[in-house]
Amino acid sequence: MNETPTRDTLARRTVLFATGATAVTLALGAATSGTQASPDTAPVAAAAVCTLTKEMTEGPYYLDGQYVRADITEGKTGFPLTLALTVVDDDTCATISDALVEIWHCDALGEYSGYVGNNGHNEPDSGTFLRGGVLTDSSGLATITTIYPGWYIGRCVHIHVKVHVGVTLTSDGSFTGGTELHTGQLFFDETVTAKVGALSPYSANTVTRTTLAQDGIYDDGGAASGLLTLTALGSSPSAGYSGTLTLGVER
Repeated sequence: MNETPTRDTLARRTVLFATGATAVTLALGAATSGTQASPDTAPVAAAAVCTLTKEMTEGPYYLDGQYVRADITEGKTGFPLTLALTVVDDDTCATISDALVEIWHCDALGEYSGYVGNNGHNEPDSGTFLRGGVLTDSSGLATITTIYPGWYIGRCVHIHVKVHVGVTLTSDGSFTGGTELHTGQLFFDETVTAKVGALSPYSANTVTRTTLAQDGIYDDGGAASGLLTLTALGSSPSAGYSGTLTLGVER
């Protein structure tokens, strides 16, 4: 299904602060003792400047009322991915604590929970797998455990993201209310994705993969358009990756 940005969507703006992304990468690397950066590591932008970028379309697969949780995998098969996303104010680049960073994406076969079958594969559908989010800590950091996404018809590999402030956590583990500050997408280095896609379970996806260059949403803007900094967590893609990015939002 195509995802076409609207004028209202593109009118809103975000910013990526390179220094923040670098700091998060170093912190995550230190937490993973003994892990060395591999040739799969994609470089971080060097200039410590605030760079404005457009938002990306929400797409057709968003579902309200998802869980607030740090691990969204629900046992889905795939290579581990730890996201470290820092939220900052685009005017001051100050970090924002207690912002809910919510993500959703497809599984290794390109299927979204709540919409299983749209990419041509049959599997159980919980309606919640690979969906959820966490509140940023005092440093503006949200850390989420998931799997490397697969792909579906007409789109490159990506993760959808929203940033909310002022939400109320509910007794059933979800959230309500608040203000949505940002809707965007996170993208993956093509070299890394090609290695991942050649291995099981991703190689079982029967849909032809759209590359970054072929994608109608990603505009080749690098980190300014949501391209993650990826660091391999082992010598094989199956060991997984960490992905870092600093999201600046307009309050």
